[in-house]
Amino acid sequence: MRTVTVVGASLSGVYAARELRAQGFDGRLVIVGDEPHRPYDRPPLSKDFLTGRADEDQLALTDAEETAELDAEWLLGVRARGLDARGRTVLLDNGRTVSTDGVVIATGASARRLPGDDLAGVHTLRTLDDARALRQELTRGPLRVVVIGGGFIGAETASSCAALGHDVTVVEAAPLPLVPHLGPDMAAVCAALHRRGGVGLVTGIGVAGLRGSGTVRSHAGSDAASQDGPAARPAVAESVASRHTVTGVRLTDGRTLPADVVIVGIGAVPNTGWLAGSTLALHDGVLCDDGCVTGLPQVVAVGDVARVGGARTEHWTSATEQPRVAVRNLLAGSTVDSVRSLPYFWSDQYGARIQFAGRRHEADTVRIAEGAIEDGAPAEGGLLALYERDGRTTAVLSVDRPRPFMRARRELARSTGPVEPAAL
Repeated sequence: MRTVTVVGASLSGVYAARELRAQGFDGRLVIVGDEPHRPYDRPPLSKDFLTGRADEDQLALTDAEETAELDAEWLLGVRARGLDARGRTVLLDNGRTVSTDGVVIATGASARRLPGDDLAGVHTLRTLDDARALRQELTRGPLRVVVIGGGFIGAETASSCAALGHDVTVVEAAPLPLVPHLGPDMAAVCAALHRRGGVGLVTGIGVAGLRGSGTVRSHAGSDAASQDGPAARPAVAESVASRHTVTGVRLTDGRTLPADVVIVGIGAVPNTGWLAGSTLALHDGVLCDDGCVTGLPQVVAVGDVARVGGARTEHWTSATEQPRVAVRNLLAGSTVDSVRSLPYFWSDQYGARIQFAGRRHEADTVRIAEGAIEDGAPAEGGLLALYERDGRTTAVLSVDRPRPFMRARRELARSTGPVEPAAL
């Protein structure tokens, strides 16, 4: 191959670029990103960045030295709009085309939205620009914040908002947050972290809509005495546009929760729209085999957009582990390796670190191996829980027990297959 194009300047895209160079590809490397920003790490957006403990420069995934070593052509702030896989061309929305021999699809996913969420004060949290806007909004506090969705992003954002002194309520349509991941017993234990953190939790009830009233004014210019000089831009004293602002969240049981800020965290949609009309198979992501290879051997997919071996996994570790296998198969021209890592994720909420590894099944029983549960929540010092079936461990959950968790995770990996090391 002479040219490989990585579509998506994401975490998985950066790791794919690194793997291409590490595995000996010395040809032309093109990286396309729809955001104008250099690649950044997303997990801190809902935590340290939102609370002001981290700045944007601490989010960077690459530095000047590594950027030079990658020797890539960066096309940032431009969106891919099509793939002619057989003609081996990536089409960009600025009219440009990139001829390429191989393609790594790493376009990630976008936050799922609610009807009517164009009201001022309604936010999603997926990108750096999302986090910038929400962080600025939260400086108006104290505010009434309603988080719709009790998954990882929702829980972490609720925790950050509570730490900033806001009045926070989480609305989750399921009986408990994180039930699909943890099962009902441990989901109930982790749900207690919300209450312990002073956050209201409304479960088993859906959202009927958002309520809004009034207007919010937006300025098209700036004060005459700007940092660019007194004559740099004309002053605009009045707004040129206005829109309604959110005042509440209507629930399906008829109640309305008052809200100054609403954060929608109801999952993500894989960014596959640009691939419509291509020959690739799409179904809740780009369909791949166990080696991240699509129906065309010169096209692989990694990260949140990839449905690998029948599953699409939106976790940091998947985005960093898949590229090694995907690039090896891309350079080989066929599937010579498969993704075999043990599923793993973590989440930081209310000062506690939740870690989970393995594959939980409905028939599993849960045993507390270390620590205890007090008043429905993890006791001081946390806990370690083992999921078991037919006399063997299938998964492990830890709350604030990182070292025992790592030992249990390694043992689980040895019994079920190889696992790649992951950053904690």
